[in-house]
Amino acid sequence: MVNAYLARYAAGSRGEGGASRGGGASALDEAGYAQLKHGSATIGVNVLEAQGVLMIFSPIMAVPRSGREALYRRLLELSFIATSDAAFAIDKARNEVVVRCLRRLSALDYEEFEDLVATVSQVADTWDDALLREFHGG
Repeated sequence: MVNAYLARYAAGSRGEGGASRGGGASALDEAGYAQLKHGSATIGVNVLEAQGVLMIFSPIMAVPRSGREALYRRLLELSFIATSDAAFAIDKARNEVVVRCLRRLSALDYEEFEDLVATVSQVADTWDDALLREFHGG
C-alpha cells in the first residue's frame, strides 16, 4: 500500500498550492524506508511494521551541546499546537531534532498520506531556520 502511495506521489509534479515536489524513491527499501523531497524539505517515510505504523519525518538540526533544556522546552511548546498533526522529536541514534507524524497503517488512504507529507514539510520549512538561529546562533 505505501509503495503504491509513494509511486503515486512521485508521479505528481506539483504539490498543494503549486509547491514543487522534488524527486525521491518511489518504493520502500528492504528496511521499509524511502526518502523524498517536498519543496526544500527532505522527507523520510518509514514503515514500522512491528508497531503497525507509518512514520513520516524530516530532520531539522543537530541537538546542540549546550542549552538543551531550553531547546527541549521550546520543542514541547511548539508541538502543542504550532505543528498541526506533527510533533518535534529527538532521533537518539543520529542526535537530531526531527519533525514527525505517526499514523496507523490500517485505514491509511492516499489523501492522508499526501497530507502528512505536506504537514511535515511545512513544519520543517517553517521552523528549521528559526530553531537553528535560536539554538545554534546560525
